[in-house]
Amino acid sequence: MQWCRRATCWRLKEPTRFHRSLFSLPDSIYERVRRKPLAANYDPIAVESGWTQFWQQELSDSGKQKTSQRLFSLLLPPPNITGSLHIGHALTVTIQDALIRWHRMQGKNVSWIPGLDHAGIATQSVVERNLLKKDVKRHDLGREEFIQNTWSWKKRFGSRILDQMEQLGTRLDRQKLYFTLDEKRSHAVKMAFVQLYEKGLIFRQRRMINWCPFLNTALSDVEVELKSIEKPTRILLPGSMTSVEFGVIYRIRYEVAGHPGTYLEVDTTRPETIFGDVAVAIHPQDARYEAFHRGHVIHPFTKDRIPIVLDDTLVDMQLGTVTPSHDANDFECGQRHELPERPVLDQKGCMYGQVPSEYLGLDRFKARTQVIEDLERMNLYVGKVNHPTTIRICSRSGDLIEPLLMPQWFISVHAMAKRASSNVREGIVDIEPKHHMSTWFHFLDNAHDWCISRQLWWGHRIPAYRVQSQRISNADHDDAWIVAASVEEALAQAEKKYKQPFVEADLVQDEDVLDTWFSSALLPLSSNVGGPYPLSLMETGSDILFFWVARMMMLCEELSGTIPFKKILLHPMVRDKSGRKMSKSLGNVMDPLHVIHGATLEQLLHEVKHGNLPDREREIAEKTLRQEFPNGLPQCGADALRLTLTSYLQQGRQINIDVNRVISYRHICNKIWNAVRYALPLLKANDQCLTERIALEDVRDQMTISDRWILSRLVSAAYEIVEACNLGLSTNRFASSVAAIHQFFVQDLCDVYIEFSKSILYQSHTDTSASDCDAKKRKLCALTTLLECLECSMRLLHPFAPFLTEELWQRLNLYKTSETSDLNSILSAAYPTKENAKFWIDVRAETSFEIVLDVLRGLRSLVQTFRKVTGLNTNKMGVILACKDIEMLRMLQQYKHSIESQAKVVIHLKLDTEKFADSEAILTYNATNKCQVLIPVPKSKDIMGRVAAEAERLDKRLGKCKMTIDQLTLQVKQPHYASQVPEDVQAQSSNRLAKLKIELTALRKSLDAIEFLRQN
Repeated sequence: MQWCRRATCWRLKEPTRFHRSLFSLPDSIYERVRRKPLAANYDPIAVESGWTQFWQQELSDSGKQKTSQRLFSLLLPPPNITGSLHIGHALTVTIQDALIRWHRMQGKNVSWIPGLDHAGIATQSVVERNLLKKDVKRHDLGREEFIQNTWSWKKRFGSRILDQMEQLGTRLDRQKLYFTLDEKRSHAVKMAFVQLYEKGLIFRQRRMINWCPFLNTALSDVEVELKSIEKPTRILLPGSMTSVEFGVIYRIRYEVAGHPGTYLEVDTTRPETIFGDVAVAIHPQDARYEAFHRGHVIHPFTKDRIPIVLDDTLVDMQLGTVTPSHDANDFECGQRHELPERPVLDQKGCMYGQVPSEYLGLDRFKARTQVIEDLERMNLYVGKVNHPTTIRICSRSGDLIEPLLMPQWFISVHAMAKRASSNVREGIVDIEPKHHMSTWFHFLDNAHDWCISRQLWWGHRIPAYRVQSQRISNADHDDAWIVAASVEEALAQAEKKYKQPFVEADLVQDEDVLDTWFSSALLPLSSNVGGPYPLSLMETGSDILFFWVARMMMLCEELSGTIPFKKILLHPMVRDKSGRKMSKSLGNVMDPLHVIHGATLEQLLHEVKHGNLPDREREIAEKTLRQEFPNGLPQCGADALRLTLTSYLQQGRQINIDVNRVISYRHICNKIWNAVRYALPLLKANDQCLTERIALEDVRDQMTISDRWILSRLVSAAYEIVEACNLGLSTNRFASSVAAIHQFFVQDLCDVYIEFSKSILYQSHTDTSASDCDAKKRKLCALTTLLECLECSMRLLHPFAPFLTEELWQRLNLYKTSETSDLNSILSAAYPTKENAKFWIDVRAETSFEIVLDVLRGLRSLVQTFRKVTGLNTNKMGVILACKDIEMLRMLQQYKHSIESQAKVVIHLKLDTEKFADSEAILTYNATNKCQVLIPVPKSKDIMGRVAAEAERLDKRLGKCKMTIDQLTLQVKQPHYASQVPEDVQAQSSNRLAKLKIELTALRKSLDAIEFLRQN
């Protein structure tokens, strides 16, 4: 819009209307944003209605990517098909969706393809539990029927979690949805397995492996949790009715052969494996047993002579028996001494093999109790003592791991791990935050062969075959297996290997399936076959850095020759506000859907009651819920939850989420809503004047200081707000982005500019000396400035709060110029950048207006003090602003009515202080070096008593503030503070110190005012 001169006043050219088309919006949304006024109150559920479907359509319409544009590609960690949305998922999709929206608004093509993980163990367990309710076991069905049953379950429930994710505002391309067990992914997995086998990196070998009796499958080392036990502790294991004691060691006597009445005492934590003992180990330098070197002892149960072996590697002079089949260290000792193997525990954790008949089929821990009782009867049990130890627990089931000797498939990862480690050391791959690099190096520099076979039915069946024919020996040797991507290829290999023809019936495929992490590790290559590779970055939770991220790096580079990504962004684990891991049994789980939609305490308790927790854990959970959420969870909406999760990312290694912060962000969303609600009627009332909206740069000289101040604050873009957002979104420092937007929108725009604009926009107290034309010009400048700030703020905030910003932007964009009239979504609008920002950086305006704000703050502070010491209201009393020069007086005159309205006082502007009567005292406050605030105070004993009390209160606060500043200053000056303290903690300390110093200055001024009053 251009200004033109006619006669003695400014007038606008005749407007030409450019309205963008809203007919691409769904009817319900079109009706809401085009025809209905903005609701009086922010209702997140109403606001979030319909936008997900609109974004899906927008995504489909923009699906034809322009080859000239840069591409940003991101892989969503595929959630399990068994899962429902939890707070960890919410954090992941919040971060990734923010990244996708930000890059989309930068004009890039974006690729964010959703997937679902078949989750072998988890899914099979869920389906088996459902079958057990019908008194059916999977073996009753057989493999094929069970797998069909599982596919049916997947079809029914599989996409539930994606539906839940979309309630958070995710912009997922459902048309490209993949499943890790679908045909394309299955083919990719088979080809990868064959390729790695042909390279000699995959092999089959009989080794000591981690076995979970509860799940009845092998596990890799990283799926085993190490749990320290410092003292005798009873633990309830899954599937057991009674708890098992750990943290003790049992002492047993072995009679020395040929020396009746002479015994060797040995210690063991596993008495139940005594039937597998084939030797007793002693330290060669143990003087107590020198006479028994190369001797034998009598086995307590079998009465066999078993050798005494010397082993300084295994024995610490305190322990003794060797059970090669059920202990990794004992196995190595057995190999060194060529001892026989005698397994006594089967895959279900029950006794079998060469054990007394009364022990056959007995559970391992029941057998432990029985062994101790039998040894006591033989007078061979000495007792038990405390023994701090570390036990190995299955991370999936919580069961105690059994080391078993079994043939399994392994990947040799040493060379791959070395390359992956070097990629980070040499700076080829970057990990953020940096402190996770130590974890990366720890795992990869100490990598072991990866056991990839699992004894399950649901999963990628291992593409390995054996010939089962009377013509061929079927011994389970490594060279008996044929690895091929199909039965046809396997037949061809078999005929070539054995030089005779076979039919398909002669081949038997390995029953085992692959570790789910194997197929997941191929996803950068397999998730979008023929699509973008490598990925622009890898963003995921820090807890699966090795489980998934490192394995992707190893396998994808090995198979493709190219690393799958150059940047890894990791987010922390989410815990409750006390730092505890969220658990249903603790009752501290925060369901994102409950936070979004709200839930009563009764609903929360009902879910616990009808869950599958044991009675004791249910009682604990119910107690916690009543304590933490006595009033239930209020309806906060997805945007408030997203903003909360984003704001927590400055905490570093973990997020301790508090529902009260979510509620506070809901209030912030409400403040944003109200700011736009304030502006829309004004914009509508001046719609004709705003048709071709004022070009701000053309009317800069006509703007008030407050207009120039807020625009300068906005496009401090490059230095504070936009720069913080861009930096935050490019380095995963999202919290700084949200903090910058919050600072501008709430503190600068809402709390300051809008309040100061009211007197201009409502023309309630305009300068009577100004002409109507000047007043209209100021009003249009203010409206245009306000529209610019609001619309730009929506774009700044959109990646983090998509629903609210899209809803409000659609309304604001009705008043934009023709250059944006054809945009159907805020996603098509450009994200603000720092280019061309310098034009609006106005240091002089910021400095001048900060003086006005200092006066307002000083006035409010003094009014508060006045009310405390007098108990009187200042509404009808005059407050004097004594200015040192005419320039200050004129500037304050311009904002006099705004200051009066906000401080609720009547202001008298003076060039110097007025002489007061002797009966009056004066409260003074030096707001700036050019303006003093004065309030006359009537003298009385009562008031002077209040003055003394207030002086004492302020003095105490001043002392406490100074002490805290001194403590913080001492902390930040400590040696190595900058290098050892996390960046987020340093930032928090710095911010707190700055705020405390501001508070200290204000307290000193208030105390000075009180002291001046007491002296007068």
